[in-house]
Amino acid sequence: MRALADMVCVSTACPDDIDPINGWNPTDVHVRIFHPETPIRRAVAYREKEYAPMSISQESAFHDRLAPLTQHFAPARDLWAPVSYPAHGTLGEYWGCRQAVTVQDMSGLCKFDIIGPDAEALLQQATTRNVAKLQVWRGSYTLICDKSGSVIDDGTLFRLAPEIFHWCCGSEESGRVLQALADERGLLVRVHALRGAMPNLAIQGPKSRDLLRKIAFTQPHVPALDHLKWFGVTVTRLRDREGAPFMLSRSGYTGKLGYEVLCAKSDTVAIWDAVMAAGEEFGITPMGSAALDIIRIEAGLAAANAEFAPGVDAFEAGLGFAVDLTKSDFTGKTALERNARDARRMLKGLLIGCDDVPDHGAPIFAGERQAGVVTSATRSPMLEHAIGMARLSVEHAENGTRLEIGQLDGRMKRLGATVTDIPFIDPHRKRARA
Repeated sequence: MRALADMVCVSTACPDDIDPINGWNPTDVHVRIFHPETPIRRAVAYREKEYAPMSISQESAFHDRLAPLTQHFAPARDLWAPVSYPAHGTLGEYWGCRQAVTVQDMSGLCKFDIIGPDAEALLQQATTRNVAKLQVWRGSYTLICDKSGSVIDDGTLFRLAPEIFHWCCGSEESGRVLQALADERGLLVRVHALRGAMPNLAIQGPKSRDLLRKIAFTQPHVPALDHLKWFGVTVTRLRDREGAPFMLSRSGYTGKLGYEVLCAKSDTVAIWDAVMAAGEEFGITPMGSAALDIIRIEAGLAAANAEFAPGVDAFEAGLGFAVDLTKSDFTGKTALERNARDARRMLKGLLIGCDDVPDHGAPIFAGERQAGVVTSATRSPMLEHAIGMARLSVEHAENGTRLEIGQLDGRMKRLGATVTDIPFIDPHRKRARA
């Protein structure tokens, strides 16, 4: 904050002058004087784990290009990430992704390189999909679970060489779990946390491929842009063989045609400028986390601490499609086999016949009895009413079932809702596969 006029502010820790909180002695007052040209930083403390050293939130490598466009940032792990851009607004960014192309700073994601002769063996034991089937230059969405089948983390696993994998996920706990498993089994593998060394952009929307055709140059020995199928990956350069190198994957968090760019910190400004220049003819829009949350809920995509959380197994989180129970073994398989045979809860969609958006964790009732909880909800601009994802007891999860979402302590106000399948839009992911 900046004062409108020169002034001196004095405060103490004493809330009043009646109670002898400090034995009637005022707390020491510390005064800082800043020169007018001194930038005033804002930051929050971040710890990977409660016993880990504290770090102060940092600006993204793209910040020099983001700061002129918005002042609305929020913490994304240890980085500041844009929430929205006032020139477009959340709805403008949403429709930009639906109809044209958007670019979003996703540098807050965690990235790990898993390298070594036992890399496949480690990932085969740690993840829920069959890594032995994963070809070089291909990726898959997969999970890391604990022994009870609860989802620790989700992410995309790419195979860049027979013994080199890249794991892009949401939490540092993935790396700790992988390293602990490698140590326990004595595996010859290195789990290398890239931390802030590889910033990334998500380029999403129906015009994303057209944009990248203008700037992506690939050598003959790696897959070309037009050869990338859903979850394909390649290494490319900016415009020509002398340009900045970056990793390009056909993936994203929108359920639409889209790509993700991962690059070195030294090349971020050049790549951002090239993307914005190439996207100008397609009406490119920068997108923040608020618009992304609307799109990912419409697409039925799970989020940590919402659809999956401690005590929620992969099937209850709606992520059963990413679990391969035909594998010989993986962490959590026994529990997931048991839970698959006798499911108690499942993730379903809710069509809410109004614009009121329920809160995360709002109780869902069938009459007077609670039948589930809301995990995520938003107002869908495309459907023009509120929608939500919910974890429901199987007895109330049949499509067409009418339920009520509790507001104001769960009983003083309720929203009517109808159970449906997810995704809400494009249920067969045809747009992402386009």
